[in-house]
Order: sequence, then structure tokens, then C-alpha cells
Amino acid sequence: MTQGINRIEQQELKNRVVSAEEAATWIEDGMTLGLSGFTRAGDAKALPQALVKRSQTEKFKVDIFTGASLGSDLDKMMAEAGIIRKRLPFQADNVMRKRINQGEFDFVDQHLSHTAEMLRNHTMEQIDVAVVEAIKITEDGMIIPTTSVGNSLSFVESASEVIVEINTAQPEALEGVHDLFSLAKQGERQPIPLTKTGDRIGTRGIPVDPDKIKGIILTNQADSPSPIVPPDDETKQMASHLIRFLESEVEQGRLTKELAPLQSGIGSVANAVFHGLLESDFENLKVYSEVLQDAVFDLIDAGKVNMASCCSITLSEDKMNQVFNDIDQYKDQLILRTQEISNHPEIIRRLGLISINTALEMDIYGNVNSTHVLGRNMMNGIGGSGDFARNARLSIFVTKSIAKNGDISSVVPMVSHVDHTEHDVDILVTEQGYADLRGLAPRQRVEKIIQNCAHPMYRETLMNYFEEAKERGGQTPHMLEKALSWHTQFEREGTMRPLAEVKS
Repeated sequence: MTQGINRIEQQELKNRVVSAEEAATWIEDGMTLGLSGFTRAGDAKALPQALVKRSQTEKFKVDIFTGASLGSDLDKMMAEAGIIRKRLPFQADNVMRKRINQGEFDFVDQHLSHTAEMLRNHTMEQIDVAVVEAIKITEDGMIIPTTSVGNSLSFVESASEVIVEINTAQPEALEGVHDLFSLAKQGERQPIPLTKTGDRIGTRGIPVDPDKIKGIILTNQADSPSPIVPPDDETKQMASHLIRFLESEVEQGRLTKELAPLQSGIGSVANAVFHGLLESDFENLKVYSEVLQDAVFDLIDAGKVNMASCCSITLSEDKMNQVFNDIDQYKDQLILRTQEISNHPEIIRRLGLISINTALEMDIYGNVNSTHVLGRNMMNGIGGSGDFARNARLSIFVTKSIAKNGDISSVVPMVSHVDHTEHDVDILVTEQGYADLRGLAPRQRVEKIIQNCAHPMYRETLMNYFEEAKERGGQTPHMLEKALSWHTQFEREGTMRPLAEVKS
């Protein structure tokens, strides 16, 4: 671990190197831990693993705050170990999801821009111990993060004590990519001085009082690769529809071929839609997003994107090896920020972002559910989609029109849970087409959504619902006794399709 020691440039801190097992003994029952990590990148790895090991001989529970989801199966292991009392603001692990829905511990589903603000305002538990992965600690007292920033700055500012994990598997060449900006309290702050995607407004690392650092753990463990899958025929069709819409915006003079800064949510569908831009005529693109996935680096390599700002880099294994083994090639085109800045409403509105996020389901009026299956079972969380949807120049949601081999329609009479109201949704895209909802009253939206986005096997049934609901009147016609009948039928029969059609 000599290399790790050399990454501690403050001499007085070198005697604070401890094992992960020793550091785990400092964590007391009931503490609140702020762990670095955002969408499987830059997560503190050794201390959580040591806590799981400790739980085999000692019972304790802690609150776990992060930037978003963790890699290295950390969420899975901590959930199985039973050491979590509360988790926020986002997760994406199957085991953790199951334990949340069984009520084994509390999960606070939170807009990703809100966590730092709530810590600053003391409206939720303060951080007892911040555990932050870093590539180094500089001589002037900066913790240099690794492949994500997330909430690490806010955790260090809020925490009573800090544990730093120096990860030698992460390239030192990442130094210089980060831009850390801390906001003053609400009512006392100035406007955020960021007017262009590539602006640098902060420090190259996290400033920290050396006396606050209780221990340093030396590690060597790469990030978990992203589980995204390559584009399929349907996601390619979705990308084609989206590009056709953007081209029409250019033709009508609302955008240029440089578009506006782009944001894309996490996951295979969003990555595939972004990937479709490779075949477009758009150029000199900029990305201002929370996560950079494979497609963004493909766009950089193709000369399509010339600047990308984010708070996390989450890549497949092959792309991870390519990018981090040659990070100097990309440094002038990358900025890693805190999620509070990457997702800040002020910046999103100022830059006029085009925001592309994924829906679980949408209804005939344009309300979107992105978190809950059948209205009650948490999937992953709202993540940053709400930050962007409400404030973007163009709020776009994408999803496949059907799931479970057609037994689920993603377009329903009424969504079973609302994360993004009709007021925050401009464009809906499926492999069937797109619906531009801007400036339309609720009744005007219905036919566009059904005809352009719903799967043909469900269109007639959806229109029949709307026609019957119109007889009762109202600004947004509904029949409450039937509005969620598609969901209840799916629970009972295993399909949303009309039963007469299924039986025939």
C-alpha cells in the first residue's frame, strides 16, 4: 500500500491510516453515515463492507445517506445484514428494494438536489461520520474525489468526523476534473455564477480541516461496471422519434443544430436514446447532466459532444477501461460537480436544458409515474428526474409502450402513482412515436398520447375509457371506479388486456 501512502500529501495525516475493520469499530448504533457514491461510481467501499462483517457478531443499526445508488453490492449487503435503519435519497438494488417494500427499514425518496439543502437547514439528521472515497489528500488540505462527487462535499461539511478511503484503483489523473462549489444558507446566498456548461466556479477538491479527519483507509477496488444493455430495436425507434422531434424544433427556429445542453437519466433506455444522437446531424453538443454513461463518451469520441458536466461517471466495463486508462484525453471536456449544482433548478432553468428521463408509466393526460409499481412498491426512486423535469426548457419522458410481453400497457387511464404531473411533462416518447403536449389542454392531450405513444393493442380500449369519461364532464374527465381498473385487473388476472381478447 506504499502507493496509497504517497497519495496522502499532508505528512501529519499519514499516521491516521487504519484498517477498515478498525474504522468500523468507531461507528456506533444509531449514527448517521454520509457515504460517497452516485450510481455505482465513487462509492466508499471498504468501510461499509467492514460494517457488514462486524454485524455478524454485533447488532447495530445506522442511517445511510448517499448521493444515489451504490455499487459493489453495498446496498444489497447492508440490507441483508440488517444494519440499516433509514436510507436516502435513491437506491437501485433488487434486495434493498424488496426489503424497503417489506417495511424492514425506512426509505426516504428524495429529489437529489434537496439532500444538501436539508442538511444545511438542519431539517433532518446531521451526519455523524462522512465516509468519502478519494484519489488523494493534497498538501493544502483538499480531498480529491474519484469518479463521482454526489453529496460528498455536503457530508464533509455537515459531519462531526470524516473517514477518507484512498482508492489506488482510481487514476490519479482524475485530479483537475472536479469543481466543488458550496452554497451559502438560503436567504444569504448570491446567484450561482454558472452561465455556461463548461464554467468552473469552485475548488478542485473538498476543503477539510485536518483535525476533522479521524482515519484514512487505503483501498484498491474499482467501481462496479454499469449494467446497461446495448440498444435494441425498440430503443432505437425511440431515439429515432426523439431525433425527429428535435429536428422539427430546429426547422421551426426554436433550436439550432447545437440544440441546448442535454440531460439524460440513468439506465439502458436513456443511454440508448442518447446513443441515437450519433446518427444525427446535430453537432457541437453540450451535456449538463447528473450522470455520464457510455453514450456520452461515444459522442465525445465522434466529435459530437465538446463539453460534458456531471456529478458521476458510470460506465460499462469496456468503456470504463477505455476512458480511465486515457482520462487525459477527456479532461478538457469533463467537469465533475456536486449533485446539488448538477441538479440545481436555478442552473437548469438558466441554461435551458433539454431533459430526457425514463417513465414507468404515463396516463392519457401526461402524468408520469417513475417510481412505484402498482402504486405502492418502490422501484428505485425519483432520483434527479424531478429536478430536471420541472425546470428544463424541454421535459421529455421516454418508455417502451408495453411490458411483460404486452400484459402491461405503459399508457394507462390514470397512473397509479404521480411523480411528475402533467404540468411538468412536455414530450412523451415510446417506440410508437412521440406526443408534443406543450400548450394543450387535458382533453387535447388524450388523442395525441393514445395515437402516438400507446401500443396498438391498447389504443381502442384507452379511447373507449376517455369517451365514456367525457360523458361525466370535467376539465380532466375520469371515472374513478374504473380509473385504476387496469392495475387491479393485472393484479387479479396477470394482464391489462381486455379479458375477452385474451380468452379468444
